[in-house]
Amino acid sequence: MTDIIIRQATVSDFNALGQIMFAAVREGESPYSASQREAWMPTARSGGVWNKRLSAQYVLFAETEGSPIGFMSLAPTDAPNEGYVDFAYILPEARGKGLFRKLYEQIKSEAISRQHSKLFTHASLMAAPAFAKMGFEYLEKEEVEIGGEMLPRFHMHKGISSTLF
Repeated sequence: MTDIIIRQATVSDFNALGQIMFAAVREGESPYSASQREAWMPTARSGGVWNKRLSAQYVLFAETEGSPIGFMSLAPTDAPNEGYVDFAYILPEARGKGLFRKLYEQIKSEAISRQHSKLFTHASLMAAPAFAKMGFEYLEKEEVEIGGEMLPRFHMHKGISSTLF
């Protein structure tokens, strides 16, 4: 993979992020069945509701050679010391090359700058191992119903600190 550029996403990127999410869920290897994947992501997200949700978050967008390859977001929470990693999607062909770690490290830096001491997420079966490699701990396995299908996922969290010891 050539040079990866990671930058904060703008509204003009949001449709591309919806396409990344669609491809990440629907293409490539997955522990989810075809019917679960279709229920989770029947079409690529776009439009007003999608734009509003992303606009309220700190969203990092990764691209290489002008092509989008992944994104991750930090959403506000009701607790001032906690950050929520809402989205973490990488195209199948860009996986296994360190992109998740690169996105996460920048999300973590932003969370620290916001004085968060903890991050949490609801990770899919596909994303949970990557979050675990970043030091997230499994709190509980959950199932959510989407489009008539039950999809397992994990509630995970991690304490973060700006100190290096």
